[in-house]
Amino acid sequence: MSDSAASGFDPAPARLTVGIVSAGRVGSALGNALERAGHVVFGVAAISDASKHRARTRLPDSQILPVEQVAARSELLLLAVPDAELPGLVRGLATAGVVRPGTLVAHTSGANGVAVLEPLTALGARPMAIHPAMTFTGHDEDLSRLANTCFGVTAADDIGYAVAQSLVIEMGGEPVRVAEENRTLYHAALAHGSNHLVTLVLDAVQALRQSLAGPGLLGQQLVDDQPNGLAERLLAPLASAALDNALRRGQSALTGPVARGDAGAVAAHLDALEAADSEIARAYRALSLRTARRAAADPTLIDLLEGRR
Repeated sequence: MSDSAASGFDPAPARLTVGIVSAGRVGSALGNALERAGHVVFGVAAISDASKHRARTRLPDSQILPVEQVAARSELLLLAVPDAELPGLVRGLATAGVVRPGTLVAHTSGANGVAVLEPLTALGARPMAIHPAMTFTGHDEDLSRLANTCFGVTAADDIGYAVAQSLVIEMGGEPVRVAEENRTLYHAALAHGSNHLVTLVLDAVQALRQSLAGPGLLGQQLVDDQPNGLAERLLAPLASAALDNALRRGQSALTGPVARGDAGAVAAHLDALEAADSEIARAYRALSLRTARRAAADPTLIDLLEGRR
């Protein structure tokens, strides 16, 4: 007999009364997905005007309520607050004693597992970490992107994992188990691959804008500092192909002068970037060194990038 059968607990209840703290980009998107799956989001906690607007537009049948009322009435309490705010929120709810024993309490923090929910677990709550590995903008594309999103799931026991898995599947996502002790590494990897990718692309766009300054061809768009311009259109197909190749082909996706061990070209790049923006040049050097080591490049190139020649 399974743990869930022995306990009499249904790991995938057909319909849950859901409360959300708060109606930010993530909370409102997941709340919408849960409602589409047949659950009832009765209430959300929203403070800022932006959060209240998202609650009214994405969850129009839900009430905007104080945090304590949302927590007290929930069968599933979804805590969708920033990582740094989560421990304080959990302690406050535990002190107030408003979360009923047996309540499913899930948070959306990537950096945390279930240990952060211990004050509520001690009161009888069932803890889960359900983190969507996706960036949220607050716009309609958030809802459609959930269908192709993996969720990092951590729970305290097999019952918790079964419930979390069911909820993620109902929202259209793919559940992926992450051990409690690996949550920080998991979160660091996602931040490195997404947040730093944005910085890298924006640095490349900045340098491209400088390289394209001046008169253009007949009918060519003028280069300015607005997003979605000529520099972005020039970079987009190359960057998209590089990302696709890296994810599908691994190490063999490495191309370019660093992978070829062309120290002369790399030295010229460093000089040009230094003249344009020394911060971008330093970033290029650091990433080139990492690329050279991955590619087992010629020691001459590695010496150049390490500044030994």
